[in-house]
Amino acid sequence: MFTERLTKLRLSKSLTHQDMADKLGMTRQGYGYYESGKRTVDSETLAALADILEVDTDYLLGRTSQPKSLQDETGIAFYGGPDQYSQDEIEVMEAALKAYREQKKKLLR
Repeated sequence: MFTERLTKLRLSKSLTHQDMADKLGMTRQGYGYYESGKRTVDSETLAALADILEVDTDYLLGRTSQPKSLQDETGIAFYGGPDQYSQDEIEVMEAALKAYREQKKKLLR
């Protein structure tokens, strides 16, 4: 799952193997080993890949089908998506967080 998602995300951003290698400070061949599954990614590189591709590490690892957690400035993150929460549940959580933010703004005035 990791190799497929890594390749798909790279291509969706129109990045080449060389682009990724440059961003990670490694050789093109070294990066290619990650996509081919010939090399296991370490935690530091995994975090860098997630930042470059703008997704959560859990998504890259196949632990969730949601590319990004639902999170706001409260620091609360709801991981999952369709495999853990229904779309209705996600909308309710988003509405609750939005109401919280609006109430917080009123209190700070």
